[in-house]
Parts: sequence; C-alpha cells; structure tokens
Amino acid sequence: MGESKATSCNCKECESKSQEEQKDPKKLIRRIIFASILLVACMVAERLLDLPMWERLLMYLVPFLVAGYDVLGGAAEGIMHGDPFDEDFLMSVATIGALAIGFLPDSEPEFAEAVFVMLFFQVGEAFEAVAEGNSRRSIAKLMDIRPDTANVECAGKVSVVSPAEVAIGEIVVVKPGEKIPMDGSIVEGTSSLDTVALTGESVPRSVSVGDSAISGCVNQTGVLRIRVTKPFGESTASKILDLIENAGEHKSRSEHFITRFAHIYTPLVVFSAIALAIVPPLVSGQFSETFPTWLLRALTFLVVSCPCALVVSVPLTFFGGIGSASKSGILIKGSNFLETLAKADTVVFDKTGTLTRGVFQVMAVHDVACDRCGAYAHGRSYQGLQGCDEDEQRLLHLAAHVERFSTHPIADALRAAYPHENDGCTVEDAQEVAGQGVIARVNGHKVAVGNTRLMDAVGAQWIDCDKVGTIVYVAVDGTYAGHIVISDEVKKDAAEAIEGIRSEGVHRTVMLTGDREEVAAFVAHELGIDEWHAGLLPADKVEQVEKLLAQKKDGQALAFVGDGINDAPVLARADVGIAMGAMGSDAAIEAADVVLMDDKPSKIARAIQISRRTLRIARQNIILAVAIKIAILILAAMGLAPMWLAVFGDVGVLIICVLNATRTLI
Repeated sequence: MGESKATSCNCKECESKSQEEQKDPKKLIRRIIFASILLVACMVAERLLDLPMWERLLMYLVPFLVAGYDVLGGAAEGIMHGDPFDEDFLMSVATIGALAIGFLPDSEPEFAEAVFVMLFFQVGEAFEAVAEGNSRRSIAKLMDIRPDTANVECAGKVSVVSPAEVAIGEIVVVKPGEKIPMDGSIVEGTSSLDTVALTGESVPRSVSVGDSAISGCVNQTGVLRIRVTKPFGESTASKILDLIENAGEHKSRSEHFITRFAHIYTPLVVFSAIALAIVPPLVSGQFSETFPTWLLRALTFLVVSCPCALVVSVPLTFFGGIGSASKSGILIKGSNFLETLAKADTVVFDKTGTLTRGVFQVMAVHDVACDRCGAYAHGRSYQGLQGCDEDEQRLLHLAAHVERFSTHPIADALRAAYPHENDGCTVEDAQEVAGQGVIARVNGHKVAVGNTRLMDAVGAQWIDCDKVGTIVYVAVDGTYAGHIVISDEVKKDAAEAIEGIRSEGVHRTVMLTGDREEVAAFVAHELGIDEWHAGLLPADKVEQVEKLLAQKKDGQALAFVGDGINDAPVLARADVGIAMGAMGSDAAIEAADVVLMDDKPSKIARAIQISRRTLRIARQNIILAVAIKIAILILAAMGLAPMWLAVFGDVGVLIICVLNATRTLI
C-alpha cells in the first residue's frame, strides 16, 4: 500500500524522508487515537447540540483531516503526477462523497461514517507500517573490508597513502594484522591469510612468493610485499561493495495485491460512479428531476466501493504471519518478503556457517602405530579415543601440546580433542613456520605439526589421506607419525532442513561455497542437495544466482540462505535473502530479507510454511471482500442498497476479514 504513494519531489532524499514520515507507526497510531477521540466528541456534541448542517460539517472536518490529511495529500499528488488512480484517490473521493451526501435533497448526513472510513483505512496503514518496520540500515560495516590506507614501498622507503593513489606495478607492504589493500601477487614473504570476509571460510589460506593476494583479506602472520595487479577501484573488496550497492537496484520485489488491485479497481468504480450519476438521468430525458436521486446512488456506490476490508485485513494477515514467524525465531522484514518466500521454488545455500557450524573439530585420527585410530568418527569431537589406551592417543597428545599457544582454528580443534593440557609434559622451543605449521620440543622430542610442506622440510615420508577435510600431519624427530583429519561439522538439523523444504514444495536445492570441490561434494551428498558449486568468490556466487534466476519460471521465487559478509551481495540479489542471525555477520543480516535468529536451517521450512499459509488466508480475504463488494455495488447501482448496507459493505466485511486474518497468529 505505502509503496504506491506518490511523492511531490523526484529527489531521492526528499522521497526517502517522506516515506519515512509516512511509515512511522508510532506517529500514525497517535494520530488515529487523537482522531478517534475527536470523532467521539463530535458525535456527542451532535446529539447534545442542534447545529446547522454546515457547522456539523466543519466540526467533523477536524477529526477527518487529522486522520486523513496525508491521504488527501497523496491523492492530490497522484493527480498532479498524472497517476491519480490509487487507493489514496479512492479513499479521498469516497469519504468526501460521504461528507457531501447530507447536502442532497432527502438525504441523511454521513459525516461520522466518512471519518470512520478514513480511520479504518489508516488502521490498515498502521498495521502495514508495523509489519514492514523501519527502513533497513545502510550496510556501512562492509566498509571494514576495504582499508583506508596502503603502505607503498618506493626506493627503500615506505609511505602511507590512500589506496586509490596506488598504481599497478607498485609494491605494497602488508604487516601482520593489516588488511590487504589491493589485489596483487606476493613477491616476498610467507604468511596465512584470513579470507573469511571474502569466501566465508574459516580456515586461513597459506601463501608464499608467487601466490595471489586478494584485497580484503587479513594478513595474520608474516610480513608480505605485494606487487599490485589491479587498481583500487577494480579490487575484489571494492567490487564486493559495488555488487551490494547495485544488487539492491535489481532486487526482485513482489508488489502488494492492494496496489495492483487499486490500479484496476479504482478507475473502474470512479468512472462507474460518474456514469451512474449522469447516464440514467440523460437517458430518462428528465435530467434535472432525476439527477439528485442518481447522484445519491452514485455516492453510495462510491462509499461501498471503498476497499477498507482489503486495505486493513490483507496487511493485517501479513502482519499476523510475520508475528507468527517471530514466535518461531524467524524475523521477516516485511510483508512483500513473506509473499515472495511463499513462492519459493529454488533454495540456494551457502555452506560454511549455514549448513555447517563453521567450527572445526577432529573427525578422524590415523596413527601409523595404531590402525584402530584410523576409524572415522563423524559428528563428535575426540575427547580422547574411546577404546584405545593412553599410548595410542599420542598424535592428539603431541599435536595439542605443539599447538598450545596458537590461535588458529585448527589449533582450537586439536586442543578441544585433547583438553588435558596439565598432564606433566614439557613443551619448549615452539616455533611457527609461516604457511606450514608449528615445530616444538615435547618431552625432549622434536615434534612437527602442519601440512605436507612442513613434512618435506623435516624429512618425514608422509602418506596421503582420502578422507574429506583439513589434514594435519605429525612427525616426531623427523619420522612420520600419522595424521589427523579436521573438518567443519555439518549442523544437526541440516538434513532435516533439506527434507523439510522439499516437503513444503521446493523442487530445487543448490549449495554455493568457497570451499574445495571434494568438501562441497561430501556435504551435498550427505544432505541430499540437488547440485553444488565450489571454489566460489562473492562475484562468482552472484553469477551463479543470476543463472538460477534466469532458469526459474514466472510466479516462482529463488531464496538464498547465507551468513557471512561475502554473502551480502547474493542475499541482496536473490528474490528473498535469508540470513543466519545469531552467528551471521551484521552485513548479511542487514542485506537479508529474512533472518533466522537461532541459526537453525530447519527453520527455513517453517518460514516457508508460515508464508504459504499466510498467503492463502490473504487470498481468502481478497476473494471474500471482492465478492461481497461487487454484490453490494450492484445493489447500490440499482438503488436497492441503503447507506447502512453500504456501511456493512465497509465495516461488516472488514470485521469478517480481520477475524479471518487473526488465524495467522495461531
């Protein structure tokens, strides 16, 4: 409803300000209450005082204008912009007509009814304002991925400049803890990069000379010298921000039924009322004698044609659906998103943090001295290997001690698997090898824990592992001792989520991830996802979603579920974006249309179920209101509908529809 309101200025700032004022539910509710008090006072005064018609009109104009000044203004603006036929125009004509009826011969005044009609309309506006909520905040926090400065090296000196001033081919120096300002190639140094802001994946990426460095990543360990290969405006971080800004312009939105209905219904009833007032008197040949009678019928026709039942009950239905969803821990930001979600036929998932916990844990251990330790233990952390004696836990024991002081997520998983830190072991000379792992002395033995490059460095003959996940290799005194498989845990209700959305009629499920192909394939097969695409950056995810959007049929919608900053562009581009609230980034939550507050993907099926039930009830109200309206309109045109029946066509149908709408709260 509110989306159709015209604005008197084409300036976006003025338009935004105008819409913000109109959509403030607190101000609107205060106006409704104040106008209702004035209306009651007018009705009491009318009964106690014998006032002339004009004085009664002036008296009732006070609550009428308090309640509907913005509606009258919106109708006037619509006329000035050449698009008059909206609900504001119809409400204005109908209520002004009701105010004027009392001045016709042999007609009863309908001043109170006119104010009632305007109040009911504003109640609908208030419900919609509450349902839609305030405008979403700007995604300013995403600017954190784009650094404000760059350390440029020239002639052996390092100077701090704006990233926009750095040219292709120049060398930038990135210290530990700093963000990489521009895309480039590493010419000196080794380190680990935190890529979570770009890929959404928690495992840092090891880099060395010759590897590419992407802007927006955080350098974690060693100092890097990077040769810039792209200007600042074309860097990955800048493109992500541009994608978010531009994706909002192409965001698919389902128009509210009332707006669509008003464009047809309003001009139809207005021209029908005009024809009803003029044509019969002209045909009769006694225009002056019969015109007052037909004008009264036309005004009655306009009063009954006022779509109060629709403009109140339909937003209330969606509001109830949104309230019901909130009770289930599902935040839906507006009725248009709920309506779009009801049409979801394709659901696209991010992997890490959405279908998986985003928390790494030990999944399997293979000690070359103990074959039993190679057992796969999916779904639980190792708190010591059950069924093995103390000696057979040595890999976890040694790895956890070596990684004791590291803040790496892999180290956290190892310490969680072997929490017995105070077991009397002596750990000394710990040394982190950038991009490879950690070497330390445990009880006098040199223990190396890391990747295959570290094994090669210490001369250990490692063996490959066919299990899915991050493989941590362990060598003792230069001899290979075994490996540990660490992986992200699939959420317990992820499979339930996929099954649930299928039961709600979703025909296609897709997973997009920045993780490796084998990891993506494993998760997809385990959960029963139809298709997956791995190794994707944010721009790649947007491209995949664009392809999926092009493949969907008319009347269907695509929903995307994600949790990270990197998911914000896709959340904005999808027909409806769903963010995992509790663990999701602020940017993803702001970019999304639906937020799951407890991070349970199974709530997606519940959200779809609520949205489809809400849409069914809204359609019931639409059919009921339109059918009764048409019937009474026909009677009004024939002169068989007195004003009380016209009021019933407004208020009575409204009550019925509102009662039906409250079923969404159950």
